[in-house]
Amino acid sequence: MTFALSCRDVRRTFPTPSGPLEVLAGVDLDVEPGEVVAILGPSGSGKTTLLHLLAGLDRPTSGEVWWGDLAVHERPPRAWARERAAHVGLVFQDPHLVGELDATANVELPGRFAGRRTPGRARDLLADVGLAERAHAHPATLSGGERQRVALARAWYLDPPLLLADEPTGSLDRATAAQVFERLVDLARSHGRAVVMVTHDEGLVRDVDARYRLAGGRLTRDATDAP
Repeated sequence: MTFALSCRDVRRTFPTPSGPLEVLAGVDLDVEPGEVVAILGPSGSGKTTLLHLLAGLDRPTSGEVWWGDLAVHERPPRAWARERAAHVGLVFQDPHLVGELDATANVELPGRFAGRRTPGRARDLLADVGLAERAHAHPATLSGGERQRVALARAWYLDPPLLLADEPTGSLDRATAAQVFERLVDLARSHGRAVVMVTHDEGLVRDVDARYRLAGGRLTRDATDAP
């Protein structure tokens, strides 16, 4: 099987005044197309570090990261800028919308950068996340949950096989967080796309295919989820 995402013995060490600090100590993960995976762990456990490696935004100290058959670990992050847009959608805790653009134009940004704009796609994606009526609204007039749903629609614009989300509901209240997470899962499953979401929110990630926990630099699958 060709996985949407795979990593093998991924390690990341950072230099500190007191010596090397190993944040990830040999992480293995396989994510199938259409699978929704949650990685749980408290702040400081290395979740964001791992997600940056999986996204090709950083390079592991050692180990392998693969997007399908692309060996991400073999090239520096800057070399993956164009391929990343085609293979990976990214959602962060801060939606990073452009204030001067309306919701539709924000969703279209990946297509503009890649030279692959598709008429009507932004409108359709905004409808998918429940924002058809807000297509021409600017970020300043949107609620926190609406801004995050625009960011989610933007991440799907180029129809990447993989979406990586870093605490995408971390700044939202419980009800709004649940709505955003539900939209994320629905979109992934309706389009057969893989999702890896890192979060500290245990109660949020009930409807997922697998849950992993990051602690001590290692990733382990919840026993209740094991096949």
